[in-house]
Amino acid sequence: MALDLTALRAHFPSLATGLAYFDGPGGTQTPRPVADAIAATLTGPLSNRGTVSPSELNAERAVADFRAAYADLLHMPAGGIVHGRSATQLTYDFSRHLAKGWTAGDEIVLSRLDHDANVRPWVQAAERAGVTVRWIEIDAETTELDLDSYERSLSPRTRLVAVTAASNVLGTKPPVRALADRAHAVGALVYVDGVHYAAHHLVDVPALGADLFVCSPYKFLGPHCGVLAAAPGLLETLRPDKLLPSPDTVPERFEFGTLPYEILAGATAAVDFLAAMDAGTTGTTGATATEASRRERLTRSMNSLHDHELTLRTRLQEGLDALGDALTLHSKAPDRTPTVLMTLEGRDAREAQAHLATRGVLAPAGSFYAYEPFTALKLTDPALRVGLAPYNTADDVDRLLDGLTAFL
Repeated sequence: MALDLTALRAHFPSLATGLAYFDGPGGTQTPRPVADAIAATLTGPLSNRGTVSPSELNAERAVADFRAAYADLLHMPAGGIVHGRSATQLTYDFSRHLAKGWTAGDEIVLSRLDHDANVRPWVQAAERAGVTVRWIEIDAETTELDLDSYERSLSPRTRLVAVTAASNVLGTKPPVRALADRAHAVGALVYVDGVHYAAHHLVDVPALGADLFVCSPYKFLGPHCGVLAAAPGLLETLRPDKLLPSPDTVPERFEFGTLPYEILAGATAAVDFLAAMDAGTTGTTGATATEASRRERLTRSMNSLHDHELTLRTRLQEGLDALGDALTLHSKAPDRTPTVLMTLEGRDAREAQAHLATRGVLAPAGSFYAYEPFTALKLTDPALRVGLAPYNTADDVDRLLDGLTAFL
């Protein structure tokens, strides 16, 4: 089934502004059910976790429901789901946890395609440990990773490969499973930044070959926080610095301080909202949406979302191509998300952003923390980024194209 956009958009109060939002890669708009879940949890009864009072049980339920929801979303055990303030914070934390096992002479492999949140924490941890950093370069013609450079970067001393599942500025989706298989062949762990990827594809962490996978619910309709998924057995091998009385069980040993139960409830509601976007029957079981498992419903919804976004991306691409040499499109990889980065011939992208805003179109300009891609590809800062989200429509795309045409 196709997404019912009218019904879906009715859940987003912010769409009443009339704006066409193309800033999804930086964070999506929030549906009412997510806000309601946050408010209902926050207004209680609520207290610290326990088993005696209703307020304690509500806190326990918020944590358990969160882990179960992200286990379904990421296809991982609930005991391997770690909450964090952001993906950046989680990556910094785990860079320190993992670096405890590194010694001088070890090596790690990073990608020029990545957001700085999956680069700088590892670079800094490597510097402290005396570990060598090697790089997977970008092919400037295709904006894909240069796999030959990856092969050259691996060695028996490789301890970690950190790579994105999808670039937040170019949309490029590397062959993560193939990269992971080669990393595992030399005994390295694989840390995957799935922040942009999880907004557009149903995630299967084991199928990707990721040992650790991080994402951000606010990129897919939820509140601001981060989620890390790993096998509980792997987490058991990591010993973070922590307060003595705090839990030492997995995954709690990685969650410092009292958890924000209301944010957990909102993040859970975002997964349930995604699962309900396509209320049709599943293709495999014939069960109704209420009878199907949440994973089955997520699969159907995300498949429908992919079809929707691909249709809009094609419409967007054709319209941008028609503008000719007035702009340069830097998103070239055949396998990519519905995100397009462009620069405008002789024009400042910030001026284009301001012009589009006068027409009720939000398309941000900047470098978006993508320091390595911008440097490697010699991209002009700022560039204009256009990203699609579930609530975007064909009319939104046409308004964007009309605005760009008028500006150019």
